[in-house]
Amino acid sequence: MPYDPTETAVIVVDMQNGFCHPDGSLYAEPSEAAVEPVTALVDRARDAGASVVYTRDVHPPEQFDGAHYYDEFDRWGEHVVEGSWDAELVGELDVRDEDHVVEKHTYDAFYQTDLEGHLDAHGVRDLLICGTLANVCVLHTAGSAGLRDYRPVVVEDALGYITEEHREYAVEHADWLFGETATRESIAFGGA
Repeated sequence: MPYDPTETAVIVVDMQNGFCHPDGSLYAEPSEAAVEPVTALVDRARDAGASVVYTRDVHPPEQFDGAHYYDEFDRWGEHVVEGSWDAELVGELDVRDEDHVVEKHTYDAFYQTDLEGHLDAHGVRDLLICGTLANVCVLHTAGSAGLRDYRPVVVEDALGYITEEHREYAVEHADWLFGETATRESIAFGGA
């Protein structure tokens, strides 16, 4: 069944220099390789009239000072620090004025952001979720979307990851537990 573009958004998760550029602090080659498939999906969706949302994982330098348990700098090292080149979206993305950019501070793009309000204000119900990392921010954002009664669809051939096993886990988990998966080729847009 085709996606109604008036009710669909492509959520592009964290396609930033820190993850997708060889000089990035948490660079992974598959994340760089995901830039072209993500861009192609965005172009098709935009041409059909669907919304486009980009997320940026951004950490203020002091975010984890005094943290009891949740400390991404401890787990991953310092990355995508607020105001840094690392935190900027990769230059190959065609971010336009009408696109919405969400700045997030955790793995989940809904947690303490304006994403839900933006989607609701635009009548969006179906989310085509792509980007990086498949088993971290993509998966947590998709799960959070499902809990909010959106239809999360993880686009399995437009994902960045560290290992192939991470990508496979994310796709299988998304499909099994809370949402759906699709390939870019299987995605079609049409009217309601």
